[in-house]
Amino acid sequence: MHLHVVDHPLIAHKLTVLRDERTDSSRFRLLTEELVMLLAYEATRGIRIEDKLVNTPVSEFTGTALSNPRPVVVPILRAGLGMLEGLIRMLPTAEVGFLGMVRDEETLEATTYAERLPADLQGRQIFVIDPMLATGGTLVMAIDFLLERGASEVTAICLVSAPEGVARIEETYAGRAEVTVYTAALDERLDENGYIVPGLGDAGDRMYGVV
Repeated sequence: MHLHVVDHPLIAHKLTVLRDERTDSSRFRLLTEELVMLLAYEATRGIRIEDKLVNTPVSEFTGTALSNPRPVVVPILRAGLGMLEGLIRMLPTAEVGFLGMVRDEETLEATTYAERLPADLQGRQIFVIDPMLATGGTLVMAIDFLLERGASEVTAICLVSAPEGVARIEETYAGRAEVTVYTAALDERLDENGYIVPGLGDAGDRMYGVV
């Protein structure tokens, strides 16, 4: 497992505003989109490309194009939906799948309640998006689901991560699969309820309200 904590002044600034409890839902969603675009710039450095010949107004030019098969973006519902627009702005040709997962607040274990993904993910570059990497349970279940469909490499993009979740991902996939995590911050710890400290609260509730 490879962990990349993206160090950039704009990311640090936007994340600070995102953490602020006074930031309302509309601004929270906008900041999330902007943060994801900045994280995606780094997370897509290894995206597969091929040569492409085009004609400029002056001459022929051999440039670069994303190669096939197209990458697959997988938001984890519901909070991951708030990250989708930012990533699709950077990867407009990507296909989009969905995984619906919910965490039991007592056991902290995740369960899957919905999915919409290609049956065969062999050879596809997968980008999983979820705002929080806390205990790691949700991301582990998501990655396992993708590996069962044939994926061999998965990149996760998270706004904030906890050391406990990172350790779980590293322990689970060491020698098993190529998993990379890009995050804007590696925070201090989890509290007794499994929330990241200092974190930013429940990302889904802060984006969409309590339902």
